[in-house]
Amino acid sequence: MRLRKWGGYALLVVLPVWLVSLLSGCINPASIPAPGSGRGVMIVAAENFYGNLFQQLGGSYVSVNSLLNNPNADPHEFESSVQNAILVNNAKIVVENGEGYDSWMDRLLAASPNPHRIVLVATDIANHKLPDNPHVWYGIDNMQAIVQAMTNALKQVDGAHANVYERNQTVVNRSLDTIQQTIATMKAKYGGTPVGLTEDIYLYQANPLGLRVLTPYPFMKAIAEGNDPPADTVVTANNQITQRKIKVLIYNEQTVTPITTNLQQEAMQQHIPIIGVTETMPPDKTYQEWMLGQLAALANALHRTT
Repeated sequence: MRLRKWGGYALLVVLPVWLVSLLSGCINPASIPAPGSGRGVMIVAAENFYGNLFQQLGGSYVSVNSLLNNPNADPHEFESSVQNAILVNNAKIVVENGEGYDSWMDRLLAASPNPHRIVLVATDIANHKLPDNPHVWYGIDNMQAIVQAMTNALKQVDGAHANVYERNQTVVNRSLDTIQQTIATMKAKYGGTPVGLTEDIYLYQANPLGLRVLTPYPFMKAIAEGNDPPADTVVTANNQITQRKIKVLIYNEQTVTPITTNLQQEAMQQHIPIIGVTETMPPDKTYQEWMLGQLAALANALHRTT
């Protein structure tokens, strides 16, 4: 994935009442201890969304450091430091995404082998993985399985606080269920709506939402990999906008090329709502708030098209 930050498209979000009530139950990030603070089980997360969930599970009994926490950074071009190597060397648990998304973490692990260190690979744990699509954290059912593996790892290295981790897992699972309920509610209202995607990251939610993705898959895949999409797919994607075949355009704010910018401009000219999603979690959000906030924006856009 080539992450190029786009200036953005302003969107006024007016949330449906049913979604406001769900968002209000989201975990408050202020209630979560600061990452990497204090003592406890040393955990290193390749990406901050995995680190955030580990922090929610472990609370004051863990010390979490997330290496990739800059929303403008490209995980494929991430350059580790000596400090990162020290953190990985000292970690009792490491979590990475896998499937080539964060291969730099594999190099850090290889540089400090430790048979007692637990390494969780999210793409190996995910139980509803899409073919050739490593963005498993966008699949809420995948995250529920990953949270279970995280809880098991905490109990393995710190059995004395197993009850705490299990209680926290119940809270986290309840919040993930809220996201699943939001998706189910939106599917009942907006399922079958034709939409466009600039890349394949959002397929993990577009499919459960029942949205009809019209954008050719080779187009989405090429953009996600930083390649030029086939010419015929570019024509198709453009026509779907200019002929108003799609109701909403969903784009990855961190994967922007002249081709995707052109799609955004055409959508604005046709007064087609544009919804931005991000590949990395904003630093001031919890994972749940991040996902629910994007769903809220999408629900608002879909509501305006009906």
